[in-house]
Amino acid sequence: MSGPHPDPSRSADPPAGGGPGHADGVIRVVLADDQALVRVGFRMILDAEEEVSVVAEAADGIQAVDAAREHRPDVVVMDVRMPVMDGVEATRLVTSLPDPPRVLMVTTFDLDEYVHSALTAGASGFLLKDAPPEELVNAIRVVASGNALLAPTVTRRLIEEFTARSRSIPAGIVSPEGPHPLVATLTARELEVLEHVAQGLSNAEIAEALFVGATTVKTHVGRILMKLGLRDRVQAVVFAYEHGVVTRD
Repeated sequence: MSGPHPDPSRSADPPAGGGPGHADGVIRVVLADDQALVRVGFRMILDAEEEVSVVAEAADGIQAVDAAREHRPDVVVMDVRMPVMDGVEATRLVTSLPDPPRVLMVTTFDLDEYVHSALTAGASGFLLKDAPPEELVNAIRVVASGNALLAPTVTRRLIEEFTARSRSIPAGIVSPEGPHPLVATLTARELEVLEHVAQGLSNAEIAEALFVGATTVKTHVGRILMKLGLRDRVQAVVFAYEHGVVTRD
């Protein structure tokens, strides 16, 4: 396989800073997949979007990390199963870079082990390869804006996995990792919002359940993430289940 392929129309020395905050407002993307046909297909979809620019490609996890370090993209579209280094380990390294890009995992494998591993490694989104082209574009926009995205089936599987883990814990034990001290910094309302987030509810659904405005919920979610030192609501879901915020049935 060939190495990362930079887009010749882009500068080899991109402007500093992650996120879609570049002067031209373009979301810079690295495509990492060991199948050349998949990368070609994704590039064709993304090249049709004025606000998205594919700045490099990678055929394995090491190339993905190198491309992220060199080109400093806003988003890395990362396959899970790749040679040399898989997408989960590559995600862990990419999200450890200074001013790291967001990582959107795209895979054909809708399996619990990959969902959990990818999200705990720092991925901001998880999309299946059979999703329509417009969903790929939307997912990139979502994670580039600082939000998180999970395919609905992935959200359900993630919650089911953590629920199963919780049910296997003997009564009286909060979680394998124990209660996190930062949970005590949350107000009663913030804790309630976090529980709803962990159940997979959107801000609008939480607002309806709590009889408050969606803007109020958004504010609560922002404060929760800040207090717990989390990047996005996907990490909040993982945190809530791993630290016993969500109780067993």
